[in-house]
Amino acid sequence: MEKKTQQIPINISRKEANIRVWEISMSEPIRKAAPKSMNKKPIINTNITADLRFFNNRILYCYHKIWYNFKVAMGMKNKNLITVKSPLPLVLILVVLAGLLGTVCGKKLSGSSHVYIDPYYIIGSRENREQLRDLFTLLNAPDNDAEKTFAVVREIANNFAKNREYSRLIHFLSGRTIAYPDDPYNSYYLLMIAYAYMQQDSLPIAARYFDLIVKNYPDLTINGESIHLACLNQLIDLSDNQEQRIWYYQELISRFSPKIDLGIAWFMLGQTYERIGDWNSAIQAYSHYLRYAGSIIPGFPNAYDYARQQVDFNNSHKDWTYGSLPALLAAVQSALDDASAYRLRRIQAKVNFFTRSWGQIETDDPQIADFSLSDFMQGNRIRYADRLDASSNSTEAFLKTWGWSQYISTWYLYFRKIYFPSDPEIHGRWEWAGIYYGEKF
Repeated sequence: MEKKTQQIPINISRKEANIRVWEISMSEPIRKAAPKSMNKKPIINTNITADLRFFNNRILYCYHKIWYNFKVAMGMKNKNLITVKSPLPLVLILVVLAGLLGTVCGKKLSGSSHVYIDPYYIIGSRENREQLRDLFTLLNAPDNDAEKTFAVVREIANNFAKNREYSRLIHFLSGRTIAYPDDPYNSYYLLMIAYAYMQQDSLPIAARYFDLIVKNYPDLTINGESIHLACLNQLIDLSDNQEQRIWYYQELISRFSPKIDLGIAWFMLGQTYERIGDWNSAIQAYSHYLRYAGSIIPGFPNAYDYARQQVDFNNSHKDWTYGSLPALLAAVQSALDDASAYRLRRIQAKVNFFTRSWGQIETDDPQIADFSLSDFMQGNRIRYADRLDASSNSTEAFLKTWGWSQYISTWYLYFRKIYFPSDPEIHGRWEWAGIYYGEKF
C-alpha cells in the first residue's frame, strides 16, 4: 500500500523551502518534493534511505547528506517542528560534513594514483607473489629510463621462466612489444618469447620469431653475447628451407667470423648448396673449408677427405673415366694380361686415388698412391678373378688380383661410379679409384 507523505511546516522563507531533491538510483528512490504553489507549504518525503553500495555519483551523495543534516540542524525531526535556538550545532555539523565531503569525494582522486597490477601475472608462492607485485610496481614508476625498465622487465620474464609459466611470459612480453614498438630492447623480448615457445615444443613458431629478430630488429649484446648470433644458430637447426639455411650461413660467415668455427660454417654451407643442386657454389664453399683442416664437423668424420676429393676432381681434366663398368674392367684386364704398367697408370684415377688395407676404415687417412706399378709387376705374372667380387653393387665394384709381391700378394682393385652432378658429362661415369691390400675380410 502506498504510503502518504506528511506535510511538515517549515519556518523558513519560501525561496529556501523550494528545494529540488534529485532522483538517484537507490534501493528506495528519493522522490522529488516540489511545492504545488508558492503560497502552500512544500510536501517533503520523509522516507529517505541511502544505500551507499548503489551510489555512482559521489558528489550527489554528498549533496543529499548535507541536505539531510541541514534539516536535522534546523529542527526538522520526525513530524514536529523544532526551532533552532543556536547556530552552533549547524556550524559543527557543516564542519563535519565538509570533512566528510573531502574524504568521500577525495577517495576517487587519491585512488587514481594507485598502480593497477593484473592479477593474471601474480602467481606462485606468497613470497613469489610479493616479489612480482614489487617488480610490477617498479615497472610503473614514473622516473624509469630505458635501462631501468629493461632490468625490471627481464626480472619479471626470468621469474616466469623459472616457474615454467611460459604462457604468461609470452603474454607479458608480447604486450610490451606491441605497446612500445620503439623500445630498443624489443629484440631481447622477442628472443625470450621464442625461447618460451621452444620450451613448449612449438618449434615452427619459435623459428618465426628468430627469423623476425634477425631480419627486422637491430642486434643487441646481452652479457657479451649477440642476440642475432644466437638466433642464427637456432635457425640453422630449426629451418627446413635450404635457401633460408644458405642465407643464415652466409650471415654467420660475414658478420660473426671471429666468434664461430669457420670450418664448420663453410663445410655445412657446401652441403646445403649440394642439396639445392648449386654445385659450383658448393665447390667454392668446400675450397674455403679446406683452409680449416683442423675443424671437426659433427656427423661428418671424413669431411676433409670428401671436400678435398670434390675440389680436386672439379679442378682435374677427368680423362681417365669410362662410360661403363664393363668398359673399364675390360681395359684393366687387358693391361694386366699384357703386363703393361704404363697402360694401368693411364687408367688409374689422377686425383683421389688411394691405397689402404682392409683394416683401415674410411675415416682413416688413406695413403695416396705415389708409386710405380712396374716395381710390383716386374718378374711377376699378375692374375685376376673371372668375375667381380660378390660384394660389388651398382655404385662400386671389387676385382681380386694376386701375384704382386712376396709380402702382400693379393690386391683388390676398387672401381666406383662417379658422383659429380655439377658436370653432367662426367656424372655417372666409372673410374679406378683405389687398391685394397690383402685378403678381403
